[in-house]
Amino acid sequence: MTMKKMGWLMLVSALISVIVLMALFPEAALQSALRGLAIWWDVLFPSLFPFFVISEVLLGFGVVHLIGTLLDPMMRPLFRIPGAGGFVAAMGYVSGYPVGAKLTAKLWEQKMVNREEGERLVAFTTSSDPIFLIGAVSIGFFHDPKIGLILALAHYGGGFLVGLLMRFHGKRESNTSTGSLHLSQTKTSRLKSAFQAMHAAREQDGRDLGTLLRQAIQSSLQLIIVVGGLVVFFSVFLELWTRAGVMPALTEVISLLLSLVGMPESLSTAIVGGLFEVTLGARYAGEAGAAIPLPYKAAAAAFILSWGGLSVHAQIISILNTTNLRYFPFVVARLIHGVIAATAVLLLWRSIMGTSIPTLAVPSVSDSALNGYTHIMAAFCILLGFLMAVALFIQILRGLQQKFR
Repeated sequence: MTMKKMGWLMLVSALISVIVLMALFPEAALQSALRGLAIWWDVLFPSLFPFFVISEVLLGFGVVHLIGTLLDPMMRPLFRIPGAGGFVAAMGYVSGYPVGAKLTAKLWEQKMVNREEGERLVAFTTSSDPIFLIGAVSIGFFHDPKIGLILALAHYGGGFLVGLLMRFHGKRESNTSTGSLHLSQTKTSRLKSAFQAMHAAREQDGRDLGTLLRQAIQSSLQLIIVVGGLVVFFSVFLELWTRAGVMPALTEVISLLLSLVGMPESLSTAIVGGLFEVTLGARYAGEAGAAIPLPYKAAAAAFILSWGGLSVHAQIISILNTTNLRYFPFVVARLIHGVIAATAVLLLWRSIMGTSIPTLAVPSVSDSALNGYTHIMAAFCILLGFLMAVALFIQILRGLQQKFR
């Protein structure tokens, strides 16, 4: 059996299982769908929709070209992307996922970035917005505003490091020349070139303000509805598979892996939830048992925020579907970002929070321990297979979107 046929079989089996579980647990399906809808309406819609519309209007007015020309001398040496990536990074960090991917796709459509530049850009501009990180996670889930500072440093600092690492992605000669400037230019000539680029982009667009605003609202509504549908779907999916016992089994696997890296095993529920949906995972991390030291709960939340959850990944794929940007560099960058952010929380904890990190007991190596490590290796193989199946499922989903466009 080929990999493609196996992928189709897993996809069909997963969909059938969801249908069967919805029939077995109709009340749980309804309640989880309502929770997902509440997250979308109360959090995502008011926080993302204005940024979607504003970014579309700014693109139409050529503001991106102005900022891109000004930032080009800085963005190219650091990240090997055009200066317009500075606008995408700013909007992505301020408004959160999936704005960075949406703006990257727009730059690709306007031929301001090529494929590898776009992959670098979307890899490090996909992040949580400060309102969600500080308001929802730090205050709402952890009930401690000081957690917001260390999470922000770890999350956004980790994103910057990912951007530096992603500069090595792709061929050296793959840079576009759109709007490039030399560092030797004076500030006056650079500013003049920036306004000329903005004026040229505005004339090329040609839409009046009314048309531009109407089309911006229409496209933003389409995207925010897709985002909401994916959040509701993964909320139902996670709840039904929890009822069926699949998620508890995966939780046991994650527990073994956490014990291997010296993290509390009881954080496995938060990690599993965060693998699928970032809001649920962050909430589970903040509301974990009091026996778990706070630094480890914050590190788990940092990993979850940086990974983003498969719900966010599906949103990114739905946006990148209209481009030739690949998903694999993005998912690798998310994993790297998650590890960097979690590690940064533990390294910065004492200097920022003023308290030391409690030392967890490390089991001694004995026959039973060796047997446990054998189980850990088996669990690692199971988890690796699960992640590969998820990646294959997402690739098939992208193929289906292309087929029915």
